[in-house]
Amino acid sequence: MIRTETITYTDSEQTFEGKISWDDSLNGKKPGILIAHAFGGQSDFETGKSVELAKLGYVGMAIDIYGKGRRASNLEEAAKLMSEFNNDRALLLKRMELSLDTLRKHPEVDASKTGAIGFCFGGKCVLDLARSGADVRGVVSFHGMFDKPGLPEEKSIKASILVMHGWDDPMAKPEMFVEFAHEMTERKADWQMHAFGHTGHAFTNPKANAPERGVFYQPASSNRAWKGMSDFFEEVFA
Repeated sequence: MIRTETITYTDSEQTFEGKISWDDSLNGKKPGILIAHAFGGQSDFETGKSVELAKLGYVGMAIDIYGKGRRASNLEEAAKLMSEFNNDRALLLKRMELSLDTLRKHPEVDASKTGAIGFCFGGKCVLDLARSGADVRGVVSFHGMFDKPGLPEEKSIKASILVMHGWDDPMAKPEMFVEFAHEMTERKADWQMHAFGHTGHAFTNPKANAPERGVFYQPASSNRAWKGMSDFFEEVFA
């Protein structure tokens, strides 16, 4: 049976509230995977992904980057919340590291086997985690952003990296996609990038419906991306 619980965690400044899911019929500790949210904050979408990961045999933790109760109700609020972290990537990384530490301490999680996935803004979050040299097995970015965080890069990239990208995404254009590939090659990362044709931003979200802005659900690409992620984690956790 899949169990989903609220998980509350803190640092010295504030409290964070996410969701964590696992299959309690499976014995022993399981690999844990963070789910970083889109720019509106932790929501039912990410909680649903934690459940889907639990069905695959993992512990999925839908994390909270913004802080408990800080959720957007419209596009303007979402953009304001996200801008805090776009302008302070060190803080973004700190929140990711706190979430990872929280996941590792959960009694259902094998702390030696962790990974992360992220959607939109969350894709940026998991790529920053990988760039930092964090000791995670793998990260997957779904329609994420590729801009460099501008933080020190002396550490090697330990995580395998998988990018799922809509070729027509106006927020991460083809030249940015290629530039990221060059960056990962230069840093000797284990990387792969999948681009989906006729696919824009937020293609995994059934509620995305703003084609005039290049934001729309693409079910075929969404299904292919999830299957690709499943194969990826089977490999990196083997």
